[in-house]
Amino acid sequence: MAVTRFAIALGSNRRHGTHGSPAKVVRAACCALGADGFRIERISTIRSTPALGPAGRGFANAVLLLSTSLAPPELLKKLKALERGFGRRRGRRWGPRVLDLDIILWSGGCWEGPGLVVPHPALRGRRFVLEPLAEIAPGWRDPITRLSVRQLFARLQRRRPVDRAPHGI
Repeated sequence: MAVTRFAIALGSNRRHGTHGSPAKVVRAACCALGADGFRIERISTIRSTPALGPAGRGFANAVLLLSTSLAPPELLKKLKALERGFGRRRGRRWGPRVLDLDIILWSGGCWEGPGLVVPHPALRGRRFVLEPLAEIAPGWRDPITRLSVRQLFARLQRRRPVDRAPHGI
């Protein structure tokens, strides 16, 4: 079976009884993925980022590149099992979580199936994903836009003009 690469986003905004702070949870998850037989190629710097939505506390976020012979659905099953192993429970969407693992990109291009879309649908609008991804894989191209991660991040950072209505309207 062919070996392919994946970009995986990692995030945490809750302490873990064994691992500690969210940043330490992210580090422990990287180690656990390596111990699970995945070949970890690169890991970004862990960043502190503000929460989106009602998650409350800010997050520790990172991205890693791994190689595996698993197809995207099988990798997703492994990632969800690891999340549960770290104590993640089903809860409200956008809520606090001990560990969040998402498949962002796949070297095989696009994938769509039950519960999984690759590239991640929100990839192009999330600084907390694009910034660490640009650190470790700036030349990786989004299979939909054909833009590199570096270009996607630059577009996201670009200031947008403010729409100003004429006076009196």
